[in-house]
Amino acid sequence: MKALQAHQLSKTYRKSKQPALDSLDLEIDAGQIFTMLGRNGAGKTTFLRIASTQLLPTSGTVTVLGLDAVKDAKELRGRIAMAPQEAETIYPLTPRDHVLLSLRMRGMEKGEATKRAQEALDALELTEVADVNSDWLSGGLKQRVIVAMVMRTDADLIFLDEPTIGLDPVNRRRVWDQLTRLKQSGKTIVLTTHYMDEAEALSDSLVIINKGKVMASGTPRSVKAAVTSRTTRVDVFDKFNLSELGAFGHVVTIAGRFRVLTDAEAAKRLGDEAVARNASIAISPVTLDDVFVDIVGEAERGEENGR
Repeated sequence: MKALQAHQLSKTYRKSKQPALDSLDLEIDAGQIFTMLGRNGAGKTTFLRIASTQLLPTSGTVTVLGLDAVKDAKELRGRIAMAPQEAETIYPLTPRDHVLLSLRMRGMEKGEATKRAQEALDALELTEVADVNSDWLSGGLKQRVIVAMVMRTDADLIFLDEPTIGLDPVNRRRVWDQLTRLKQSGKTIVLTTHYMDEAEALSDSLVIINKGKVMASGTPRSVKAAVTSRTTRVDVFDKFNLSELGAFGHVVTIAGRFRVLTDAEAAKRLGDEAVARNASIAISPVTLDDVFVDIVGEAERGEENGR
């Protein structure tokens, strides 16, 4: 069953010549965590806003839970929840107030809402600050409050726009655990993130978009496999120059060192040469981060060459 289907979805803002979404086609299965990856301005937030009934498309359609996101917006809103990237806590309210209010506004009975609010606060370790004025909280605590507001709703599909931005590694993983539990309970989660390790750890499937177009889609493993000739990366710290490394694979420069994306055989040859030169290298599998930079970077290089 498809939780979401987008067909030829386009959005162009009035003062922009470049479409934020450009004839985008997308399908998301029910009961999974689906991640959207892309650079700033790629169209991720625009897509979430349209699918969550907050923004009208220029053309094309989005069907969410079998309902048209434009024509059936009022009915759909009762079945989805959204934690937007730009969300802010409200000055007089405590974390408990925020979560309780969000549940009550969805029509939940007070006793049930109170119980679920406490569950959400406990799950994200907000209990100690549950009754503290939100203006006194750190940015990371405020972000956890925003996530908590949608976690215990009855929504069948939850949209999360960069839900772990600003969180430390411990709390990021705490949010990951809760998202996995939501999926296990039958919910569908659509999220955006700039953290590639997050996408790799959570996603049942994902899409990489650039300038409003789909560049790659599939499971994390299948997207990485799309660059089949580059399954291994070698970080080179000294005693090699750029022209030499080009013979072993695709070379990128990162923080003053070279990274070679290549296959296992070429990585072994480079390793043998490094031993002979007493050079420092590190060999590891290609990550989603490497694939993302490769796919998006290649697309942008192609556009520059076509000008």
